[in-house]
Amino acid sequence: MRNILNSTLILILLFSSNLTMAQGDVQDVIDDMLIVAENFAAPGAEGAALQSSAGWFSSASTLEKWQIEVSVHGNALFVPNSKLTKLSSNRDFNVLKFQTGDNALLPTVYGGNTDAVYVGSAFGQSFEFDALDGLDKKVVFHAFPQVTVGLPFKTEIAFRYLPEIFINDVGISTYGIGLKHNISQYFQKRFNAEDFQLAIVGSYSNFTANYKFLPLDIQIANLNRIDVDADLFNVQALGSKLYDNFEVVGGIGYTNSSFDYAFGGTGGSLAALNDALSGIGKNEGKFKGTIGFNFYANKLKVSTLLTASNLFNANVGLHYRFN
Repeated sequence: MRNILNSTLILILLFSSNLTMAQGDVQDVIDDMLIVAENFAAPGAEGAALQSSAGWFSSASTLEKWQIEVSVHGNALFVPNSKLTKLSSNRDFNVLKFQTGDNALLPTVYGGNTDAVYVGSAFGQSFEFDALDGLDKKVVFHAFPQVTVGLPFKTEIAFRYLPEIFINDVGISTYGIGLKHNISQYFQKRFNAEDFQLAIVGSYSNFTANYKFLPLDIQIANLNRIDVDADLFNVQALGSKLYDNFEVVGGIGYTNSSFDYAFGGTGGSLAALNDALSGIGKNEGKFKGTIGFNFYANKLKVSTLLTASNLFNANVGLHYRFN
């Protein structure tokens, strides 16, 4: 009987030890993949924040009450070299290492291709996978429609919506709502559009991007994409001055962004990986400056706005006013 008890105890201890080791391997792989995901996707989230908050309103003047303006906007995000790559080291990881060398300059989502290969060992088995390739884009284009309606009290409300479209295997969608209120009316004896105008702008945007890549087998899951979901709140002071058909615009604002990341794929540990990944979602606030001009021709308006923060974005809009 004593031998049976001893044998049972030994089996329990061995099972517990192996289970603890397996759980430790899972957590180590998850922690390493969080680093891989953040280094790759974080610049893309920053770009999404700037593009989604740009171009809501191109003038401090407002539409007439119940007047409707339909617009088509195009954004061009200019990515600096510092956002194209990220230096990564073996010291950053628990189980992952680079196949050759202690360090690698890896592409972000905006960067190019790489020959770097990760190797690792978990659950008593070795595995390897290629580092993620970027989109190789120094300029990223993003277009969307918008509808703006004039409200009472020199106020406008704007809506934008773009269902998911795919550009170079990247799925992009956005929607949002913006509000503008002219405050020049309170200190001008007579409200004239030709006078200097000042307005306060607020907006909320949601931007999602799905970055697909070749499937990665990391033992605990098979991964094939990274999903980025960004919620953006923007406030801005906007000024404008009209000279006949030409209008100069400038503004300063603040954007608060919160990002959520998730891997797509299959595997028993995918849910645990994404639960951990939600912890790296950042809430960031950034100031931005805007300068631009508008050209009016009857019911048509062409607007151009350059917005600068940690990145640069150019917004061009074609607007048509009804009523």
